[in-house]
This record gives sequence, structure tokens and C-alpha cells, in this order.
Amino acid sequence: MSEEKQMDFLQDKIKKKQFLCNYSVFLLNGMLALSIGSLLPFIRDARGLDYAFCGLIVSLHSVGNLFSSFTAGLLPVAIGRKKSILFFNLFFALSYVLIIFGNHNWCIAMAFFLTGVARGATSNFCNTAINSLAPGKAWTINGLHAMFSVGAFLFPILLTLFTATGESGWITACYFMLAMGILSWILYAMIPMENDRVEKEKKGGSFGFFSEPLFYLCVATLFFYLCAEQGVIGWMITYFKDTGFLPASLSQMTASVLWVMILAGRLTTAWLSTRMQKEKLLPIMGVGLVCFFFLLLFSRSTVWIVIGIMGFGYSMAGIYPTTVSFAGNLIEKYPIAWSFILTIASIGSIVMPSIIGKIAETAGIFYGMGSIVVVVFIDMVCILALVRYLKKQNQ
Repeated sequence: MSEEKQMDFLQDKIKKKQFLCNYSVFLLNGMLALSIGSLLPFIRDARGLDYAFCGLIVSLHSVGNLFSSFTAGLLPVAIGRKKSILFFNLFFALSYVLIIFGNHNWCIAMAFFLTGVARGATSNFCNTAINSLAPGKAWTINGLHAMFSVGAFLFPILLTLFTATGESGWITACYFMLAMGILSWILYAMIPMENDRVEKEKKGGSFGFFSEPLFYLCVATLFFYLCAEQGVIGWMITYFKDTGFLPASLSQMTASVLWVMILAGRLTTAWLSTRMQKEKLLPIMGVGLVCFFFLLLFSRSTVWIVIGIMGFGYSMAGIYPTTVSFAGNLIEKYPIAWSFILTIASIGSIVMPSIIGKIAETAGIFYGMGSIVVVVFIDMVCILALVRYLKKQNQ
């Protein structure tokens, strides 16, 4: 398809405005998502929080994300898509008001939950909006998620600049994110909406997928993957800062390095998936996940730690979308299966940060992060079992 055909929908002024606003909001959503792990060590020091509570609030972010993934799909039926997203997006700014001015731990806990709610609602809205603007044009969705990665890459750099003159600079970063939350709400208010009313879908399909081995293999692979992903993203900066394996400023930059490599990995996976079998691609990613996490965890040289982070981000980037693609036929046959896959797998991102926090509180942060070794190894085994099953089915 020619470039003109791919971009033809942008000739419409309303669609162009919708496109640009959604891309801008999703960049801010990437900043919101990464602010959790980046700000955690500063919030912990300033508020005197223990590791167990830190694990709990990181888990609450994932709970909020999952919660809004469901409710953000239901509320538009009652009040329309625009009013719904304007309501949910209020929690972006509100969460930072609670972090800045809250005097109790429950304020911090509520703030982290609300960041998850705002993040999940934005993800639901933007993916749906961009897909409806240009159905079948994969570059629009890939570009949207690239904007998320750009935002995720930018925030740790900005936080490093804010804290360059002193530890209290993290409060300035929170005020900055409060302003970004307000900007995000304004951008949503500016988006022109067509067909704002959402019809309630009739849920169909049976529960026959419970008898399909593919369902359990995909769920297990995604569950342990999300355990590792949220564990590393939520705790990595705190780990390097508290152990002293990296200087505090460089610890912040590890998040940016990770997200640059995730972006590179997603682009590479998209390119390779058209040139080699996914059954060969996924095991390579699984083995890379294990090897590079070992390097990240056990290295004491700055160079090798950074190489470990880069390799881990690059390896993890394609595991989720590739695994979901293997479940495509199952989801097509049993539409409700996706809800079960998403919900069960997401429990991994909820429980793992708390597990790391509990272990860190009793045995130290090194052993807390070390628990991810078990998770990535199990995930590699699940990947190999999934690929073996698929090969047997294709024979």
C-alpha cells in the first residue's frame, strides 16, 4: 500500500486533530507510567516508608490499571466516551495532588492506585480511538505505542535534571507531572468526538477454551512475564540506588535505557515476525530474558550492568505481543477467552511487586530483586512448553 493511502485519513481535519491529540496524550501516559518506579525511592526516603509498603503501593498501581481496563469499557455506555475519559483522566492530576500534599500513607496508596486508573483508562481510550480512525493500518497503533515509549524514556531524564540541585527536586518533578495531568485533561477536552455514544455489546461465546491446553500455556507465559516486567520496572531504580551498585543519578537513567531498548525490541520483533517463524523467535526472547536478567542482577561493573539492562529490555519487548498472537485463533473462537487471559495474567503484575517488597523488608533489597530469577526461569520454561505444543499441533 502506498504511503499516500496509509496517510489518507489525515486529510480530514477532524481526524487529524483526533490523531495528534491522542498521540500527545499517550506520550504523557508513558511519563505517568514510568513516574511510579522513578519517584518511588524519593517518596520512600521522604515519607520513611518500608519496603513492604512500597511493594504494596506499586501493586496498587497495577490494580488500578486492571480496574480501569474494565470500567473504562463500561462507563461510556452510560455517559458517552468523552465524558467517561474526562472523568477518569482527572485522576492523573489528583494522584499528584495526593503525593505532594498528603500527610498519611493512605494518601500515597490512593495516589498510586489512581495513577493506575488514569493510565488504564487512557490506554483503553487511545487504542480504541486510533484503531477506529484508521482500521487495518498497523503503523498507527505501532506509532501510538512508540509515543508511550518516548514518554517513558523522557521522564527519568527530566527527574534527573529536577533532582540535580538536591533531593527535594522530586517535589518539583511531582508539580511538573501535576501540570502534565492538567494538560492531558485539556487535550482530551479538545478532541472532537464523532459517534460518542457506545452501544452495549452482547457477550457471546462459550467457555470451551477451559479445555484447551493453549489457553493455560498462554496464560502461564503472560502471567510470569508480567511478574518480571512489573517487578523490574517498579523496583529497578530503588534496587540500584539502595545497593549503591550504581550512583543515584545513573540509577534514574537505567529506566530510560530500559525503555529505549524496549522500543528497539518492539520494532525489531515487528520486522522479524514477517521474516521468520514466531515459534523460533519466542524461545530466543525467553532465553535472552533469563540470561540478561542474571547479568543485570549479579554484575558489579557499571558497563556490564548497563549491558544487562539493555539486553533485558530488548528481550522482553516482544514476548507479550508474540504470545498474544499465538492465542489469536483461540480468542477468535471464544471471544470471552481474552478477558480471562488478561485478568489472570495481570494478577502477576499485581502480586510480584508486593512479594519483592516483603522479601526486601526481611532479607534485603538484593534478595527481593533476586526473587525475579525464579520468575524469569519459569517464564522461559512456559515459553518452551508453549512452542513445543504449537509445533505438535502443526504437524
